[in-house]
Amino acid sequence: MATEYYFTSNATELSFRQKLLHFNWPLLILLCVTASVGIAMLYSAANGNWAPWATRQLARFAFSLVLLFVVGLTDIRIWLRFAYPIYFVALVLLIAVELIGATGMGAQRWINLGVFNLQPSEVMKIASVLALARYFHSATLEEVARPLYLIVPVVMVLAPAALVLKQPDLGTAIMLIAAGGAVMFAVGVRLWKFAVVLIITIGAMPVVWSTLRPYQQRRIFTFLDPESDPLGAGYHILQSKIALGSGGLFGKGFMKGTQSHLNFLPEKQTDFIFTMLAEEFGLAGGLALLALYMLLIIYGFAISLRSRNQFGRVLGIGLTVTVSLYVFINVAMVMGLVPVVGVPLPLISYGGTAMLSVMIAFGLLISISIHRDVQIGRHGETEDI
Repeated sequence: MATEYYFTSNATELSFRQKLLHFNWPLLILLCVTASVGIAMLYSAANGNWAPWATRQLARFAFSLVLLFVVGLTDIRIWLRFAYPIYFVALVLLIAVELIGATGMGAQRWINLGVFNLQPSEVMKIASVLALARYFHSATLEEVARPLYLIVPVVMVLAPAALVLKQPDLGTAIMLIAAGGAVMFAVGVRLWKFAVVLIITIGAMPVVWSTLRPYQQRRIFTFLDPESDPLGAGYHILQSKIALGSGGLFGKGFMKGTQSHLNFLPEKQTDFIFTMLAEEFGLAGGLALLALYMLLIIYGFAISLRSRNQFGRVLGIGLTVTVSLYVFINVAMVMGLVPVVGVPLPLISYGGTAMLSVMIAFGLLISISIHRDVQIGRHGETEDI
């Protein structure tokens, strides 16, 4: 007998007008404000020029905004139905990277589509959470408590993480595993199982270390002692710390950061853009940006917890944790609290695929918000959406 998913709420369908009325406009305003900060910083990074970064970032955000509306207004049942196909496509793209991927900065992470380079690992950050939410949406606590029931979701997390680690992209692999762990915790997986995984991971550290590329091993050594190679492996983080400290309380002023504009600060338009912002606007500016992120994250968790269906709750928590990891890893990295990894600052760093994936994540959160009173249940007969 076929199995399908359907509305069990009294209000079977929402009109386009009703969806617009339920649209989370405050969240959209927060996204626009945050992205505006990023465009302003890219304008500053180019010494007061819109080219080459600010104009492209503005165009990408405009396109992503349209995509956010499309994703947000789409029936949440459609996302449930197509969660597995989306995951499968993302997995195929990750495999394609190994075969025909474009190489840049010593890593093979992109697929050249002509118009732009697609980074499948960014797509997988959303696709894996979708697939896990689909898997767990009807699971009972008794099923989740069975270790065998968790084999499939563990494989769903580790398979793409292994492909991403091979590119190599340690930061994204960590994000995939952490987001998957957050989803499993949200559905009720017991803490002792996470403790077992942690013990196994610690035991496997020597094997993991041997698989790391030489530059990844140097990054870890540099994290422990950046002054050991100040002009080589430690250059990035030392210059980042100098820029952060020189910003003081209120910064040097817009477009007046010396470390960034005299090109001492590397990757100022991508991974180290938070450092440039902190140098120009100081501790106050850095805290203001973190406050914007905090509001976005609070909105994400609030939307998730208000959802009356398990799929929306799990999906929302997973997506919100993913965005939180973006922010935490990037900011901790430029402060020297974690090793340097290639994780951009969402909506701020220059980059196309990362912008699209983050906006799709918030589009899905808006879809969860619009359909928060919908109850998705199982039914013996197939019913079309």
